[in-house]
Amino acid sequence: MLQTLSQPWPWYVAGPLIGLVVPVLLLLGNKHFGISANLRHLCAACLPAKIPFFQYNWKKESWNLFFVAGIITGAWLASILLHNPQPIQVHPALVKEMNSYNVHDYNHLLPVDLFSFANLLTVRGFILIVIGGFLVGFGTRYAGGCTSGHAIMGLANMQGPSLVATCCFMAGGFITANWILPFILQL
Repeated sequence: MLQTLSQPWPWYVAGPLIGLVVPVLLLLGNKHFGISANLRHLCAACLPAKIPFFQYNWKKESWNLFFVAGIITGAWLASILLHNPQPIQVHPALVKEMNSYNVHDYNHLLPVDLFSFANLLTVRGFILIVIGGFLVGFGTRYAGGCTSGHAIMGLANMQGPSLVATCCFMAGGFITANWILPFILQL
């Protein structure tokens, strides 16, 4: 069983499993799938301030907090039970490209040359970590949800705004990965 879980699953298995989340949630009480709203639920539960944005019945959405806790717990368990002691394999073409940006350490899930507290004090690290994080948070709030909420749940419900949001997410990702990120990595 662990051997099956430790290997990547083909798209034709993983995709339908992710897609089946939508009808299951709808059948379990008209629940909506999405991750980004959990920060709002958490703030509404923990902040006693009378901020109008956090004044709603967050307890109705508390199931989603358990869902995120399950994601975190599952990731933690997988990192222990399915740990692979072998070095991370990176495609040679990507290694060559990343070496041109002075990224050489591939011993962790994220390259330490880019994502570390030491790099937070560099221009490149500040742009990637702080400004990038702000833009993701702002974009998620501006779009009224994250990629999982719009692309999985919204498209399955045939919502026009979710189609627009998903197209914008994809276009932004392509533009960033191909034009903006290489420029930032050269800093």
